[in-house]
Amino acid sequence: MHLKTFATTLWLCFATLALQAQTAPSHAGLDSLLQKHVSETGRVNYKALKADKDALAAYCQTLSDHPVQDSWAREEKLAYWLNAYNAFTLKLVVDNYPAKSIMNFDGGKTWDVKRIKLGDKKYSLNNIENDIIRPQFKDPRIHFAVNCAAKSCPPLWNRAYTAENLDSALDTRARAFINDTNYNTLSESKASVSKIFEWYASDFGDLKKYLNQYATTRLKSSAVVTFKDYDWGLNE
Repeated sequence: MHLKTFATTLWLCFATLALQAQTAPSHAGLDSLLQKHVSETGRVNYKALKADKDALAAYCQTLSDHPVQDSWAREEKLAYWLNAYNAFTLKLVVDNYPAKSIMNFDGGKTWDVKRIKLGDKKYSLNNIENDIIRPQFKDPRIHFAVNCAAKSCPPLWNRAYTAENLDSALDTRARAFINDTNYNTLSESKASVSKIFEWYASDFGDLKKYLNQYATTRLKSSAVVTFKDYDWGLNE
């Protein structure tokens, strides 16, 4: 090969690799796994997913190899972080399965362990949720998208988030969760709702007003709100 041609080819290869590193990764791998192993109601078949652990690990590696870039659109960044939280939570459970509860891992403090390598940084699940997703994106709907592998957690969606589906999916997840009587019981005069609304009260602001954005039964301003106990049993 002529030296000039070789140099041009080499430059194109490096340019292509650099462009790929800057581009948001495909979430098709996670999407396929979720459709295969997660029900419409968000129950996870961890036993079957464990048999597919190599595919899950491969997707997690894809995220590790393609950390968030400043040049990405806001929707690409948020979809990445939501999928990262959910995928690495699934991997955590699969790596320790069978198990009764995620609370059994790391003395109940598994969310604080920095085991998630993305680019040249390591994160914990709490880092991703509380240091990145919540303060950077300031969208309370994310609480219905991240899944902590517990029965009382808003159900895991059996699709991956993408820049294209993000906004409509978050709206759909919020509406579905708030009106699901397995998690929230609403009437005009009272409401018994998920602990999530208490734990993250600052994100929701006026809770009754927030619930009324999505609730099929609207709460009166005088409605009494209480919070349900949280079931940390595995969401299988």
